Amino acid sequence: MTLRLVRIGLVLGSLVGLAAVGCATGSQTTTIGTGDPVADRQRLMKNVGANWADIQNKVKAGAPETVAVNAEALSLHAQRIPSLFPEGSLTDKSKAKPDIWQKWPEFQAAAKNLENRAGILRDQATAKDGAAVTTTVSTFGRDACGTCHTPFRVPPPPQQPAQPRS
Repeated sequence: MTLRLVRIGLVLGSLVGLAAVGCATGSQTTTIGTGDPVADRQRLMKNVGANWADIQNKVKAGAPETVAVNAEALSLHAQRIPSLFPEGSLTDKSKAKPDIWQKWPEFQAAAKNLENRAGILRDQATAKDGAAVTTTVSTFGRDACGTCHTPFRVPPPPQQPAQPRS
């Protein structure tokens, strides 16, 4: 009986110790990236674009059930988006509109929308529901990316039509 109580005490003590260490180290903030929010968010958005292109290519190739890893990446990136837009990070290199900080709750909601829709896409792919993935992908650009890009990003300049060769 005494040995059993000693073991229980050791286990409980170890758990309390681990919890204390976790609490002590959990409050530290870890900086990921260069410290330049514009460069960091541009790198993140390029990765989002690459994952989105990969998703589209997989669906076009007839393999919609293989997009789960890409959709998970989109969902995880979406969680980081608001932290990459600290107030005052509007520069001439940035394509962000000042509306982001004037309508911060809407901006956060748009990032959350991307996270949620990417999670749905991931779950559909994980469930091997190719038809659902294809349907979701058909509206994803507008319903997930567009809810942020349309109101909060400066549109790219219009493409000039190619000049005919003489």
